[in-house]
This record gives sequence, structure tokens and C-alpha cells, in this order.
Amino acid sequence: MRKILVTSALPYANGHIHLGHLVEYIQTDIWARAQRLRGNRCIYICADDTHGTAIMIRAGQENRSPEALIADMSEAHQKDFAGMDIQFDHYGSTNSAETKQFCEEIWRALRRDGLVKEKEVSQLYDTKVGTFLADRFVRGTCPKCGKADQYGDNCECGATYSPTQLIDPVSTLSGTRPEVRQATHLFVELEKMHEFLEEWTQKGTHLQSEIANYLAGHFLNDTLYDWDISRPAPYFGFEIPDSPGNYWYVWYDAPIGYIGATLQWSKLNGENVDEWWRSADTEIYHVIGKDITYFHTLFWPAMLKTAGLTLPKKIHVHGFLTVNGEKMSKRKGTFILASTYLEHLDPAYLRYYYASKISGRVDDLDLNFTDIVGKVNSDLVGNLVNLASRTAKFAEPLGLSEIYPEDGGIFAEAASRMEEIAEAYEAFDFSRVTRLVMQIGDMANKYVEDAAPWSLKKDPEKQVELQNVCTIALNVYRQMVIYLSPILPHLARDTAELLGERVEDWRLESVKTPLVGTKVNKFRHLMQRMDPQKIDAMIARSQEINAEEEKMKDVAKWNDGPEPLEAEPLAPECTIEDFTKVDLRVARIIDAKHVPTANKLLQLTLSLGGGHTRNVFAGIKAAYNPEDLVGRLVICVANLKPRQMKFGLSEGMVCAAGAGGTEIFLLSPDDGAKPGHRVH
Repeated sequence: MRKILVTSALPYANGHIHLGHLVEYIQTDIWARAQRLRGNRCIYICADDTHGTAIMIRAGQENRSPEALIADMSEAHQKDFAGMDIQFDHYGSTNSAETKQFCEEIWRALRRDGLVKEKEVSQLYDTKVGTFLADRFVRGTCPKCGKADQYGDNCECGATYSPTQLIDPVSTLSGTRPEVRQATHLFVELEKMHEFLEEWTQKGTHLQSEIANYLAGHFLNDTLYDWDISRPAPYFGFEIPDSPGNYWYVWYDAPIGYIGATLQWSKLNGENVDEWWRSADTEIYHVIGKDITYFHTLFWPAMLKTAGLTLPKKIHVHGFLTVNGEKMSKRKGTFILASTYLEHLDPAYLRYYYASKISGRVDDLDLNFTDIVGKVNSDLVGNLVNLASRTAKFAEPLGLSEIYPEDGGIFAEAASRMEEIAEAYEAFDFSRVTRLVMQIGDMANKYVEDAAPWSLKKDPEKQVELQNVCTIALNVYRQMVIYLSPILPHLARDTAELLGERVEDWRLESVKTPLVGTKVNKFRHLMQRMDPQKIDAMIARSQEINAEEEKMKDVAKWNDGPEPLEAEPLAPECTIEDFTKVDLRVARIIDAKHVPTANKLLQLTLSLGGGHTRNVFAGIKAAYNPEDLVGRLVICVANLKPRQMKFGLSEGMVCAAGAGGTEIFLLSPDDGAKPGHRVH
């Protein structure tokens, strides 16, 4: 029995899970389940990636702590994953004592081996937000190929660079052009690990060949850059113990979160973390997207090697998701959140479709909405579930035959594919798994079609023959479901219940032994056909959500806080009739003067045009000088009942905003408005 620890890249705690993310988590879940089906011990560890500038900025905009923000996002992430039948052995957080413990341990090892140095660097600084910008919060034109709208540290062309090298950089936090400032940073001298990294990446089977070749051609053929591993305050993360005021960059502690989450799991389950991360008996697998290849295949092995921790047996890299042949689009509604998908469609559809497209290579995966409907309805409903739906109801009163009947070799042929299917799972070639299983279904469905159990049911003398046909069909169906159980865990549970088994007892070897002499439970519908109208509804809902999100971004970029509204909550709602009772008019201040015996008041003479004037006392003395107001247009309540004050008669009110005192701001109309215009 193999001992395996598998991880996916940690989702960032600043956003919700979408269908692009799920390419990774679904395939990792399938692979882990397949290992357990083979009888291996495999734990699937994940966590939220929680540190960095984005979390800090967003928490400030939402007037709450970063800890509160990441707690809410963790709950949302785990709900989405559970809804998609993704099963982790432990889901943690990088903002944990366990991750900090290993950050410090690995840091001491890097220091011990003389791999850390300090130097002054030029870094982009957002003057509006007041923070240095992480690479991911800068976009601009690539200095190597000239492609616009690229990230701050790497381009789609494969080039890497410093954010300060970008042409026309823009801060994604504020939309402003950042300025260059100097700061002290700590670096890991990765070149000192060059010989080790070249051997580890280019020999053995740790990486797919295309990834190994990519590293050799883009990085290992030259001097490796020093890795900038720190960020100056303000920054949400772990402060570096021997460098006060500096924090570990999020890409330092994010992969260490794999170990921190394993330590959390170990504490909960009476395990020793060293048996997983310091053991030659443990196989460590990382599943990642191709955009983070650099960090996982160079920095991460260097850190593990230096600290004496177990190196990955395999880093499996996958491509991106496109939808209908294009990048996911918020405008078109094809940028779809997991939660939105789950409101409309069965997770089994997406799990199977992704599996049918995943080949183990680094190719991008395209989600074609026409194709998914055809594949789900043909493969899952028309082929797989069709076997059970056409026979289980006949088998319920009869049970399965005591001895497995002669079937022309169908069961044996299906069982003979076990090793090939196991090898395909091992290689992440899930598309080959689905093809092999559907071929079995084609044979079995032809057998059922020829045997016509619905006709046998009508003849009392052919009930034994009917029982035999149902026994064959349901056993082959069971084989298919066992093979596909890593992909379709919910269907596996329902099928085991139908046949009176425990899904936990299934192993891949179970396909070799037919189920006989047992009862068949009442048949319940196992899967519905995929309805294209539900896809349309999902896309429409996504467009609504994305449009609302863009509106919220527009609000956030102005950094408008909630304090004024909290200080003066909204009044009870009024009707349009209530509102129209108030006659708001544009007026011009034609005279303004102090009220000698009043501490807060100015006396204003307002012109409504055509010789119509109002005398108004306004409590704005602390904010305005009288001479600065003459000639200014304001908004006044023109039909307010006059009020006799000791200073004189006040015949209206000018409109202003603010908390009072010096924080008073008169409301003015745009240019072109004239005294007497009504405000509607």
C-alpha cells in the first residue's frame, strides 16, 4: 500500500471559487479518490492562501479585520467545494500558527546555508492607497514582447521581469499610475541551488516533459534570479523574526501552507507530521496550474531541499479553462462562480465533462456548452444510467440470480480493463478512463436491447431468464460505476444503496467479482438529462452577478467608507407624495454676513431670480467666510414655513452635507443651472 499526500494550489482568500478554479480541484479530488479505490492511503490537503496586500486593502474597504474577511471566505470556499463533491481530508489556512512554525523553520535553514541577502530595491508604490504593490496588483505592457495588460511579474509569452520594468504600469487597486520608491528587501540567492534544481527538474519523472523543457529553455539555461522574499509594512502576513518591519512575501508562505495544513490535520488525527514531510515512504504530489509553474518547480524544491523536507514525487501541471473556445468573460456571463453553477446544475455533469477532457497533458480545457449537454445526455444518461433504469425495476421483486449467468464474456471483458483504467487514473488521463468505461456500456446496452427485459416481464414463464438478464445488466452497470466512482461519487453512493452495498467497501478489485444472490432495493431516479435552458439561466444569472460586482468595484475605487451613513442612519422611507411637498430650488447667494450675537450662524440673502429673495440663517459659520459665498449657487428649501428667530425671520434653508462644525459642505448645482430652477 502506497502512502500518498496530494495537494492543489491554495485558493486565494480574496475571491470566490469559479469554474476555472474547479478544473484543478476536481481533477485532484478524482485522482485522490482513485488512489483510495486502489487500496492506497491517500490524504488530500488544502487551505486558503490568506496573506498579502489585496486582503489588507479589501478588509480596510469593508471596515473589518483581515481575519474576519478570510474566515468568511474560507467558509464560502469550503461550501462551494463540498457542493462540487470535492472531499478534502483537511482544509486549513496559511494564517495559522502551524504555517508560521514551518515558515520560521525553513527561514532558519535558508539563513544557515547563506542563501539570504539584503539589498535596496525599487518598487512600485500606490500613492492613492498608500501601499507598496505586490506583483499581482500591477498590470502593464510586457517589456519583452510588447503585449498589453500583463501581470507585474510575468507575461503570457513566458517572460518574467520586475514590475518596475513594465511599460505604462497601472495599479489594479486604484487605477492610478504608481511611482517608484526605494525599500529594503530580503532575497534568496536561488542561483546557489542551480545545480540541484537542474538535476531535480531534468532527471526522473518529477515533471511532465513539456514542463521540464520549458524550465530548461527559459530559466535553467541562464543565471537564476535572486528571489525577492520580503515585503515592507504595511502588509498582512507574518513578520520576519530577524528583520522587523519586513514580512514574508505571500509566495513564500503559500506553499508552506501545505505543510502547515498537514500539521493541523496531524494534530487532529494523532499523526506525526514528520511521517509525511520527512519520510522517504511518503509520495507527495502537487497539482497546479501552469501560471504558477515557476514558483512550484524552482523556489519550492529549493526551500524543501534546504530544510531537509521531503521533495515532491510529482508536480502535475494543467492548462487553463476556456469557455466556448474563448477566455471566460464576465460580460458574456461565461465567468461562472461555483455557487452560481450549483444553483442551476448537477455537479456530476461538470465533474464528468472535465474528466472526459483531462488527458494528463498541459493543454487548456474548453468547456463547450453544446458539447457538455450532448456528452452528459449521451454518456451518463443514455449509456451508464440507462442500464440501471431499464432493469432495476424488474429486478426489485426478483433479486439477483444465485449464480452469475452466461453473458457472452461481457463481465469478463469489463473486468479485464481494470489495470488499464488504474494506469489511466494514475497518469491523470481521465479522458481515457471515460472512453474505456463507455465502451463497456455500449456492449452492455446492446445486450439489454437484444434481450428485451421489458418483453420478458410480460411472460410468467420467462421470469428466470428475466432475472438473469437483469443480473448481467446490473453487474456490468456496477462495474462501470465502480470504475467511475472517483469521478461520480454521488452516483456511486446511490448505486451502492440500490444494490445493498457500502460504497466504502468498494475497491478496484471489486469489478472482478460479480454480485449474486442479493436483493435489489427500490429504484430511484439516478440522474436527469441536462437541460440547455438551465445553462441559459446560469449564464444570465452570471451576467447579473458580474455586473453587480463591477458596480461594487466602481464604489471601492473611490474608497468611500461607511462612517457617514453609520453616524446618521437612513430615515424611514417616504412616498413620492411626501417628497414632492418639499420645493427645492436653485438660488444664488447675493449677500452674506456674520450674525454678531450668534456663534454658528451666517445671514444669507438668496435670490430665486426675477427679484424674488429669501432671508435665511444658516449654521455654516465654522466652515465658510461670508465674502467667499457671494455669487455662489446653492440649493434651498424654498417652501419651508418661515421661522421667527431672535436675529430675524428665516425664510428657508440651504442644503448641505457633513458631520457639522468645520465639516459642512454646501450643495451646488452643475454649471448651467439658474436661480429658480426646481430640483426634481
